[in-house]
Amino acid sequence: MSEITAELIASHGLTPDEYKRIEQILGRAPNYTELGIFSVMWSEHCSYKSSRVHLRKFPTRGPRVVQGPGENAGVIDIGDGWVAAFKMESHNHPSFIEPYQGAATGVGGILRDIFTMGARPIACLDSLRFGDLNAPRMKYLVDGVVRGIAGYGNCIGIPTVGGETSFHPSYNGNILVNVFALGVTTRDKIFKGTASGVGNPVIYVGSKTGRDGIHGATMASAEFDEASEEKRPTVQVGDPFTEKLLLEACLEVMETDAIVGIQDMGAAGLTSSSFEMAGRAGTGIRLNLDNVPVRESGMTPYEIMLSESQERMLIVAKRGREHEVVRIFEKWDLNAAIVGEVTSDGLVRVFWHGEEVASIPVGPISTEAPVYERPIAPPSSGPSGHLLPARGERDLDVTSTLLRLIASPNLSSKHWIYEQYDTTVRTNTIARPERRDAAIVRIKGTGRALALTSDVNPAYCHLDPYEGGKQAVAEAARNIAVSGGRPVAITDCLNFGSPERPEIMWQFAECIRGISDACNAFGTPVVSGNVSFYNETEGRAVDPTPTIGMVGILEREDAGAEIYFRKPGLGIVLLGTTRDELGGSEYQQRFHPDATVAPPRVDLDRENALINLLLAAHDQRLLHSAHDISNGGLAVALAECSMEEIGCHVDLGGHADDLDAIALLFGESQGRAIVATSRVDELLRRAKEHSVPAMPIGHTAAGAFLIERNGVALVRISSLELARIWRSAFALLLSGDSEDDVIRGLGEEAELIAR
Repeated sequence: MSEITAELIASHGLTPDEYKRIEQILGRAPNYTELGIFSVMWSEHCSYKSSRVHLRKFPTRGPRVVQGPGENAGVIDIGDGWVAAFKMESHNHPSFIEPYQGAATGVGGILRDIFTMGARPIACLDSLRFGDLNAPRMKYLVDGVVRGIAGYGNCIGIPTVGGETSFHPSYNGNILVNVFALGVTTRDKIFKGTASGVGNPVIYVGSKTGRDGIHGATMASAEFDEASEEKRPTVQVGDPFTEKLLLEACLEVMETDAIVGIQDMGAAGLTSSSFEMAGRAGTGIRLNLDNVPVRESGMTPYEIMLSESQERMLIVAKRGREHEVVRIFEKWDLNAAIVGEVTSDGLVRVFWHGEEVASIPVGPISTEAPVYERPIAPPSSGPSGHLLPARGERDLDVTSTLLRLIASPNLSSKHWIYEQYDTTVRTNTIARPERRDAAIVRIKGTGRALALTSDVNPAYCHLDPYEGGKQAVAEAARNIAVSGGRPVAITDCLNFGSPERPEIMWQFAECIRGISDACNAFGTPVVSGNVSFYNETEGRAVDPTPTIGMVGILEREDAGAEIYFRKPGLGIVLLGTTRDELGGSEYQQRFHPDATVAPPRVDLDRENALINLLLAAHDQRLLHSAHDISNGGLAVALAECSMEEIGCHVDLGGHADDLDAIALLFGESQGRAIVATSRVDELLRRAKEHSVPAMPIGHTAAGAFLIERNGVALVRISSLELARIWRSAFALLLSGDSEDDVIRGLGEEAELIAR
C-alpha cells in the first residue's frame, strides 16, 4: 500500500484543499484505492467542477424533451411514440497521444452512451480539428484519427453520415476529436443508469478488465507538456467486434424486463459507473472485486476500480433474475459476473479477498465535489474593428483567390476522409456527406427523417466568444433548415484551454451566453453534452471550440433539397443581406492572418425568419437546391453548388453595391442562403411574407461558372475545372503538395487563371 504523501496527492490531480475535504468526508485519511477513486470522480473530466456554475444557464427543457442533461444521453420525442437519444463527447487528449486508438475508443464510448439508454444507434458524426497540415506529426494524426473512426464505426456497423474537419495552427499541440451519435427507440423502452432496489444484484458484463486507460479521466483533466508521449498507457484499446456483441446483448436483455438500470463503464470505469448509478437512486453498492473478470495477472483493487478498458457495462438486475441476465450475455460470448448488490447504506463499499479496501459515501462524492467559480477576465486586447484594410479596386477578377480558397485544407472536399467511412450501412442514410448541409437519416416505418449536423467556427469564437457561440447554433439551425428539417434540440462538446486562466473562463462563459441566447431564440434546448478543458500545450490553448450537434425533424423523409444545382435554366435567388464582414473569415485567415477584426454579427430574429422561409419553401416544394452561406462566403457557396457539372451565371449588380469584390464575394455575413428554383416569383412572394431580403441573381448553366458585376467578370472558370480542384486538393495536400502545386497541377485553364 502506497504511503499518502503530498507528492502522491498532487500526482492524482488533487489540491491540498481538496484533500482536506476528502478527509472531512471520510472522517479519516483515505487509503490508496480511495485516493484514486476521489481523484477520478473529482477530476475536471468527471465532476465539471469549473463549468457547472455556467452550464446551469443553458435552456434544457422543451415540449419534445424526454430526458435532459444528467443521463448517459439526451432524449427527444420525434413523434408517434418514437424517441431519439443523442450525445456528443470528446476524445481529444487520447487522440493526440495515440490517434488510432484514441479516435476509435471515442466512437465506441459515445455509441455505448446511446444503447445504454435502450436506443439502437443508427448514425454518427465527427467534428475534427487539426493543426497546420505541415506541422510536425499532423499528417500522421490526420491519418490515424480517420482510420480509427473508420475502423471502429465500419466494424460495428454504424454509419458515419457527416461531420466537419478543419485546420488551424492553434491545434498544433492539441487536436480535437469530437464524436456525435444518435439512436432511436420507443418511449416505453428508455433505460436509465440507476441502481435502485435494495438487494438487487449488480452484474459486470462485457470485456475483461485490463490496465489500459487507468487514470484516463485524470489525464484528460490536465494540459499537455513535453512528456505527453509518456501518457500512452492511459489511452484505452478498443474492440469494435466485442462492442457489436455487447450492443446486441444489451438490447436483448432490455427486452426481458429483467434489469432496472444499466450504465456504461466510460471515463473512470467501474468507479464512475457504480457511484453514478447509486447516486441517481440514492442507494449504495457493495462490490466484490474478486468476481470482476480480469485479463492481466496481479491486478490490484486500485487498478480494477480505475481501469478504463473498453466495451464494458454495469447492470442492476431484478433479484432472482440475475442468472437470466448472465445467460444472455454468455450466449453472445461475453463475460458476465455478479459482482455485488444494491445496499441501503448510501456507501460504495469495495471488497478484495474478503477485506474491505474502500468505503466511500455516495452522496458527498458528488454533492460535495468541488465547484469552482473561477476568476473571469477578458483578454487585454481584442478585435480592432469590423473592417479589414482597403483592398484596392471595387470590381476586379478574383478567380485566383477563389481557387486558392477551395484548394485550401478547410474548404476543399473531404471525400478522402468520408470515403473511408461506411456512410450507408443499415440503409437509413438518405443524404450522404457533402450532398446536403445536414446529414439525413430515415426513421423506418414512420415516413419521417432526422437531420443531423455539427457546427462551430472557432475563429469567430476566438475573436468574439459571445457572437461565436450564437453563430455556432445559428449555422447549425440553417444547415438543418436548408436540408429540409425543423431544428428541435442540441447537444454540445465544449472544448477550451485551462479553466485556471481567467481569459479562458471568460471565453467559456461568453460562449455559453451566446449558445443559450441562440437556443432560446430557436427553441432548441440543450439535452446533453460534454466539457473538455485543458486543451493546451505548454500554455498555448486551442481556439475556443464549442461544437454544436443539432438534430432536426423532417415530417416527410423525401422533404428538403441537395446542395448541388440539378439542371440548367433554374433561377438562383440569394436570401439575406451581405455586409462588409470579413473578420474571422476564411479569406481573412488565408490572406491577412495577422488581422484581428471582429467576426460577423448574428441577428437571431433574421435567422429565425430565414429558417421559417426555407421550411415553408420546402413544404411547397419550391426549391431544387438549397445551401447556406457560411465559410468562404458567397463565392464559395456558389462554387459548392456547382460541383456536379451544372454551374451558374450570376450578376450581382444591385446587391450590396457599396462593397468591393472581396467583401461581396468572400465576406461571411450570417443569415444567408443560396437557393435554385423554377418558381422565382412565388419564392420572392413568400420571402416578402417572412420579411427575408431576397434577390434573383442569375441562373444555373451547364459547364459554366461566371460571377460578374457592372460588366466585369469577378470570377470566370468552367464548373468542371472548379470541381476538379475542389475534389482533388485535400488528398494532394495530405501527400505533401502545396496549394500552388494543386492549382497548377490540375489543368491548363486553372494554371492560366492562377497566373
